[in-house]
Amino acid sequence: MSDETPESLIPYDEIVQDALRAVVGRVLGEVEQSGGLPGEHHFYITFKTRHPGVSIPKHLLERFPDEMTIVIQHRFWDLKVEEDNFSVGLSFGGVPASLHVPFAAVTQFHDPAVEFALTFQANAAEELPEEHEQAENDAPDEPAKNGRDDGTNVVNVDFTRKK
Repeated sequence: MSDETPESLIPYDEIVQDALRAVVGRVLGEVEQSGGLPGEHHFYITFKTRHPGVSIPKHLLERFPDEMTIVIQHRFWDLKVEEDNFSVGLSFGGVPASLHVPFAAVTQFHDPAVEFALTFQANAAEELPEEHEQAENDAPDEPAKNGRDDGTNVVNVDFTRKK
């Protein structure tokens, strides 16, 4: 018997990550259909700014060259959700901006109203993202609490491949 796990020919990690990113799409789709956020729900969405298909204004890309976090709460408009991406209008420092984000670029989704979070790990070959400032759009009164280990509804997906 060998202690080594054979390499899978089925990309389980990609399948699970895609399925969990679909949760983000479904939630945003329900907000789009209802025309607003229910109750106290609001979302922090972190994404890779240079991922293929991401479209954000140049001044935001310069400020957030790797990753940025947006808040969907008070002031957002034109939320459109498709199978593999979403677009939304947000204001940054009083300047309106349209963002287009493929779900594959999303690295975190957090709804602090119910302490629900999903974290998607970057490819193991990638370097860890640099620290970045949080976007200044619609910041709620209380910042998100990251790195919690207190039994809240947080799902971390971490896949490492044995070679």
